[in-house]
Amino acid sequence: MWLPVLFLVIGITVGLLTDLRVPEEYTKYLSIAVLAAFDTLLGGVRANLEKIFDETVFVTGFFANVTLAALLAFLGVQLGVDLYLAAVFAFGVRLFQNIATIRRHVIDQRLITRKFEK
Repeated sequence: MWLPVLFLVIGITVGLLTDLRVPEEYTKYLSIAVLAAFDTLLGGVRANLEKIFDETVFVTGFFANVTLAALLAFLGVQLGVDLYLAAVFAFGVRLFQNIATIRRHVIDQRLITRKFEK
C-alpha cells in the first residue's frame, strides 16, 4: 500500500522541480490519455471494492482506453473536428460514476462496521 503512495510523491516532486513542458500540439492527446488512465484506475478501485477485480481486464482496459482515446483525438485533429471533446465527456462521466460508486461503498462499509460495533 505504501509503495504507490511513495512513487506518487516522487513523481509529483520530480514534476514540480523540473521544467519539463509538453509541446502545445500534444496537449489534447495528453489530456485524453490522463483522463483515460484515471478512468481505468478508478474503475479498478471500484472493481476491487466490489470484489470483481481482474488484473487482465485492468491492464488490457488501461491500454485499450488510452489507445482508443489517443486515436480518437488524432482522428479529430486530422479531420479538423474537436472529437477529443467526445472522449473528454465520456471519460468525465465515467470518472464521476466511479467516484460516486466508490464513495457509496466506503460509506456502506462504515455504516456496516458501526452497526456491528453496537
